[in-house]
Amino acid sequence: MNLNPAPELAPQLKQLRLSGILDSLEARNREAIHSKLAYTDFLALLIGDEVARREQKKFTSRLRRAQFRTTKTLDQFDFERLPHLNRSLVHDLATGRYLNEKAPVLIVGPCGTGKSHLAQALGHCAVRQGEDVVFTTCASLTQSLNAARATGSYERKLATLTRVPLLIIDDFGLKPLRAPADEDLHDLIAERYEQASTIVTSNLDFPEWDQAFPANRLLASASLDRLRHNAYCLVLDGQSYRAPKQLDNPVKSGPQKAAKSTQS
Repeated sequence: MNLNPAPELAPQLKQLRLSGILDSLEARNREAIHSKLAYTDFLALLIGDEVARREQKKFTSRLRRAQFRTTKTLDQFDFERLPHLNRSLVHDLATGRYLNEKAPVLIVGPCGTGKSHLAQALGHCAVRQGEDVVFTTCASLTQSLNAARATGSYERKLATLTRVPLLIIDDFGLKPLRAPADEDLHDLIAERYEQASTIVTSNLDFPEWDQAFPANRLLASASLDRLRHNAYCLVLDGQSYRAPKQLDNPVKSGPQKAAKSTQS
């Protein structure tokens, strides 16, 4: 009895674009013989393997296109540091319901409270749910649009960003938006309004968001009005996880130089 039918089947499977089945064919064949599986059960196992492989390949491709900074997930998020965070809302967002609603998600809080982690974790959930995601900082986003304008591909770049089901804009308001960046961001927000979901993170409190458009208050009003409409809002209020760790029992070893204070 041939326990490895792969050599005979390989050409046909490749012709049918089912060559992935070859990875598990020998093992499944042995399992079928040992367990005396019916032909249909054996076939079901092979088809299941092929479907799982294709889904994993699609997931890996979506994850690569998302361009996340890290692979941080919601399971890795430390909710204990943020006792006032609306945890039930976070878990509801993780289901992806806001994606079907085409609703924005706005995440604010001081530096180091986990805004980027949470935004990317929600993006990771969306990728697992089969959605295309793009993660970018606000500065990189506006730079890419301006670069596209210089090469005559602005409209194509804008259309591509408009179509993506979930766009994550990190660090909004970190730097003031000057022309044409303020107009480009407004155009993108306007095109995506009620058409696709956008997650935005910022160190600024919500009432301060108009400060990101110092040169054009009208653009600020129009852009922020669209972002805030039907948006889910998360406020992360806690200590920075980047703060230096304190020793439980510090050992005195003479005078220490004062550390330089830094701001982020």
